[in-house]
Amino acid sequence: MKKVLFIIPSLAHGGAEKVLVNLVNHLDKSKFDITVQTLFDGGVNKQYLKPHIKTNSVFKRVFPGNSKILALFSPRFLYKQIIKDNYDIIVSYLEGPTSRIVSGCTDEKTKLVSWIHCKMDTEQAGAVGFRSFAEAKACYHRFDYVACVSRGVMNHFIQTFDYKKPIGVLYNTIETDTIRELLSEHVEDIVFQKDVINIISVGKIIAVKAFMRLAHIHKQLLDEGIKNHVYILGLGDEKTQIEKFLTDNDLNESFTFLGYNTNPYKYMNACDLYVCSSLSEGFSTSVTESLIVGTPVVTTLCSGMQELLGEHNEYGIITENNEQALYEGIKDILTTPGKLEHYAEKALERGKYFSTEKTVRAVEEMLLN
Repeated sequence: MKKVLFIIPSLAHGGAEKVLVNLVNHLDKSKFDITVQTLFDGGVNKQYLKPHIKTNSVFKRVFPGNSKILALFSPRFLYKQIIKDNYDIIVSYLEGPTSRIVSGCTDEKTKLVSWIHCKMDTEQAGAVGFRSFAEAKACYHRFDYVACVSRGVMNHFIQTFDYKKPIGVLYNTIETDTIRELLSEHVEDIVFQKDVINIISVGKIIAVKAFMRLAHIHKQLLDEGIKNHVYILGLGDEKTQIEKFLTDNDLNESFTFLGYNTNPYKYMNACDLYVCSSLSEGFSTSVTESLIVGTPVVTTLCSGMQELLGEHNEYGIITENNEQALYEGIKDILTTPGKLEHYAEKALERGKYFSTEKTVRAVEEMLLN
């Protein structure tokens, strides 16, 4: 049996945190003895770990400037202070600080894996969580394997770090059966209007998700007489700024923040269209889930989207990554007869590809090899 440690900053309400829980819950417990260690305790996703998964944390809560404080110490020192047991394999499940810590391992018997979720297309992006890009490059080259969530993420990583060691793509683990069970639950907190197109998006309400430009598009569509209501599932710091725009433009009744919900799938299922407005993604968990639910998708061009929706918009609409292009894509699918229905069928077709079993098996093969 392989003794495996997954380390991640926290199990808060994020896509990477969610798919890590999905993954470890489904790994074969007769082959893997799994521990999930967080730098910071708590997080809404911790409750979903199965009982056989061991857990521990370093700090009770997140503290300001933590990544800068950790960077004051060497990776080797941090590793000795934070990783208290011996493992066959240690996986940093997010780039940055945890990869820096894991790279400090000096036990040659322990295999090291770094899991990359975000686009690192510049030295500045690659250096996040490190003292410098040079340190980041040295640390990442200490890993035995780098797993990337999409081909785009992998290609950027290879180019930025001039990476020549083993590297590959492992898609996020999505609980497809659970999604299909939960999507039929009744939405009790919303009364949907029949003559309004209901648009939904899911994610942290932070700048990179670009929900503000979705608010701008919502207003533009209304100004042109296209009735629509936008629902956002998630929490985040940019909510206040967006709410000010909504108030200033009298849009509070047609743009709704739903907060965090353990079952986003019933909302996806009840809405007509899923929109991803992000500036950047690694491999979007929520877009994958929308395909499984069968809700049509319009998204900006980010890493992983062509793998999800096809290079020629076979399974959804990918626009250039700017507000005008996203507006045109949304308007087109809402005003072209039969287009929403077509992409609903194509979403269900594509959703079958991302099965839990297939993605977990690929990870197990990587760990065993």
